Amino acid sequence: MRRRRSSVLSVDRDTSAVTRRPYARHGENAPAATDAVAVEAPLEIRLEGTPIAVVMRTPGHDPDLIRGFVLTEGIFLAPSEIHGIARSGDGDDDRWDVQPAPGVIIDPERFRRNLYATSSCGVCGKASIDAVRVTALPPDPGPTVRFEVLTRLPAAMRRHQPGFDATGGLHAAAIFDPGGELLSSREDIGRHNAVDKTIGSMAVHHWPLRGTVLFVSGRVSFEIVQKAAVAGVPIVAGVSAASSLAIDLAAELGMTLAAFVRDDACNVYSGRDRIT
Repeated sequence: MRRRRSSVLSVDRDTSAVTRRPYARHGENAPAATDAVAVEAPLEIRLEGTPIAVVMRTPGHDPDLIRGFVLTEGIFLAPSEIHGIARSGDGDDDRWDVQPAPGVIIDPERFRRNLYATSSCGVCGKASIDAVRVTALPPDPGPTVRFEVLTRLPAAMRRHQPGFDATGGLHAAAIFDPGGELLSSREDIGRHNAVDKTIGSMAVHHWPLRGTVLFVSGRVSFEIVQKAAVAGVPIVAGVSAASSLAIDLAAELGMTLAAFVRDDACNVYSGRDRIT
């Protein structure tokens, strides 16, 4: 049976993720050359002109990243509360401003981070441990995903990682439907940034993201499960390990969490009823 083509397919094709740097290779008789490396640069997020966070990210799809960030961090509760996302207007492409929709009032001081967030840290700079957990409702029952579909997702996502192909230095996140059809994929030097970019790209068309699967290229950490929960994603899986806190949160919320997903096996830590 022919599979229908998704109307929300969004694949990372940004070329600003890669740059070149000179290097000399020691230990081999080879001339100096230039190497393709992943770009890492700061991004300042402002709320009505007030800076609330600086994240280290790979440039490209910045509006997706910002939209996903402010939604999964609980700053905005739905995409409809966001009026617009635009460069700050001071000539710096790395400073962006988020404007709430009319009638939406948000105090920037509630969400201002004490420190910038590095590319390896999703919750760095939170004012207190109590602020780590944001509003996340238990997911709806279902959907179910066939085991053989789940184990095909690493290869399906891998086909859409041009930045990793060039540099070996970028993580990826992708959202699939229960049949394994790719809906959106993004790359970034930070795992959580890739997740925010992917969720942010989907939020333009659908919210919440019920009935979908979030797949990541690396470790499944607490902040990744939390971001999926806030977005309404019931199934989270990855090619690498899951942390204890990620497993505990998924079990608490009734989500499905699978790790070490390979061609013929995976570890399912919670929500086994969704994998058939």
